[in-house]
Amino acid sequence: MDATSPATVIERTTGVGGELVLRRAGDHYEIISNGVFLMDTRNGASERLLVRAATETLDGPSRITIGGLGAGFSLAEALRLPGTAHVTVVEREPAVVAWHATVLRPWSEGGLDDPRVTVARADLLDWLTDPRDGAFDALCLDIDNGPDWTVTPGNARLYSGAGLDLLTRRLTPRGVLAVWSAGRAPAFHDLLRTRFTRVEARPVPALRGEPDIVYLAREPRPPRSTNPGHPGM
Repeated sequence: MDATSPATVIERTTGVGGELVLRRAGDHYEIISNGVFLMDTRNGASERLLVRAATETLDGPSRITIGGLGAGFSLAEALRLPGTAHVTVVEREPAVVAWHATVLRPWSEGGLDDPRVTVARADLLDWLTDPRDGAFDALCLDIDNGPDWTVTPGNARLYSGAGLDLLTRRLTPRGVLAVWSAGRAPAFHDLLRTRFTRVEARPVPALRGEPDIVYLAREPRPPRSTNPGHPGM
């Protein structure tokens, strides 16, 4: 039904990263960023796997960060897990947060009202540089279509060596970094291996085309030195 139903614009707004459009197609909703399809409410299998895979090796209460609220699948999944003690959702677009109080609420299952949830209305890169929230057991990132297909050019820094250094500083010793991608990103995979001992690219069959990929990185490597006797970044 949805594949042939014409999309109806529900809201068009100017967000932090440019134009955002929420539209309805049949029974589902789509989010368009600057004319580029970003996500919809049709499936959510890979977004759920993002959180499940990131937490599958964690024992005891876990603190989770979700980068990008999106359609809410990752948040709903995190709150279903028995070990979840707290979830911080980092979302820079106020409109996306507002939509989850109305039309998108069924897909996030009202998660924003859960007392275990904190919403940080910030750019993820800015949030990473502020240490006040401490370290997390799982960092689950879904703010782009992948490391090679960013929503805004500035997001590319997140997938660079400097970005990975920021991310590893916010992980607990047992922490896991999980990154969603709409396809394979070989260069990013190789870069993860320079920062983590254990790296996995887990495919998730998509409704159309190539599978989505969830990159999992565990056991950060010690920082490399740029000068003898002086620890580098």
